[in-house]
Amino acid sequence: MLPYGRQSIDEEDIEAVVAVLRSDWLTTGPAVSAFEEALGALAGGLRCVSTTSGTAALDLAYAAAGVGPGDEVVTTPMTFVATASTASRHGARVIFADVEEDTALIDPAAVASVTSGRTAVIAAVDYAGHPADYDALAPIAARCGALLLADAAHSIGGSYRGRPVGALADLTTCSFFPTKNMTTAEGGAVLFADPELARRGREFGNIGLVRDPSRFEIGTEGGWHQEVHEFGVNYRLSDLGCALGLAQLGRLARFTARRRELVARYREALAGVDGVVLPVQRPGVDPAWHLFPVRIRDGRRREVYERMRAGGIGVQVNYLPVYWHPAYADLGYRRGLCPRAEAFYAEELSLPLYPDLRDDQVDLVCETLRGIV
Repeated sequence: MLPYGRQSIDEEDIEAVVAVLRSDWLTTGPAVSAFEEALGALAGGLRCVSTTSGTAALDLAYAAAGVGPGDEVVTTPMTFVATASTASRHGARVIFADVEEDTALIDPAAVASVTSGRTAVIAAVDYAGHPADYDALAPIAARCGALLLADAAHSIGGSYRGRPVGALADLTTCSFFPTKNMTTAEGGAVLFADPELARRGREFGNIGLVRDPSRFEIGTEGGWHQEVHEFGVNYRLSDLGCALGLAQLGRLARFTARRRELVARYREALAGVDGVVLPVQRPGVDPAWHLFPVRIRDGRRREVYERMRAGGIGVQVNYLPVYWHPAYADLGYRRGLCPRAEAFYAEELSLPLYPDLRDDQVDLVCETLRGIV
């Protein structure tokens, strides 16, 4: 089965991990600091906190933002459930804003129509690797006093109007799952524009431990002392993961360039095929293309999905609208809430896309798809 996505690992990655295994530090060591500094530099020098997963990154970001009961988080239904569920677990009410019909990115006009004085965070998602319209979203967030969060699980390595992904919002979350644009095996990170939010996030992800003597509330203990002022969790990414991530980060530009080559090949081979709609790219946006999401018209998406997989082509569907999940249905969310997102879901099909995918394999995918439709 040709997978829809997979990791790209070479000897440099393996050597980096082995070097950590031979060192004195398996976690909370120098590889963690080096990886966070390198990822922050990619975003223009922002502060970075690494995490154990992309979901952990979202949880940490909402915690740093102080999201809690009584707050509202506005986000898109066209995303993996974690973008919303981590906000719900903090006690916030999630408000879903519909997507643009052509890009499936959150629609700024829809966001503006549902924000209020209770809006704490607007969480955009760079679906498929295409950055959302941050220049339109930022003033909406400013007007209601909310923070703007970029869920960049798909888009690290891309850019928006000349600015790198990571530098487009107050908080940016990343995912480094094996199928993503680069990997730490499992892992994620949060990039912060505000140093105080970064401090809060780091402490939350490190069990809430405070190690700054100037902030101690107990001043009678010795040099071993550390305190917890707010409860946290352990989201620390290990030196093993960070060593792998650092090696991968060194090849991210190559990974991204190869994804763009593959997307161009798909576009050329599938241009004008009846019943297949290709993804849109906005002017001034340079996507990282984590997914290549086509739309299958005429109610044939399931048929095409099943026939492609039967033919050894591992296509995927991304994603079920978040509020269709039973956990949200149980909270009173109903189908029909975001009709454009639901229409997109009914037709979406992700074709295989990863740096080691060969040109002839892309040709096979296109030939198989054309033969079906």
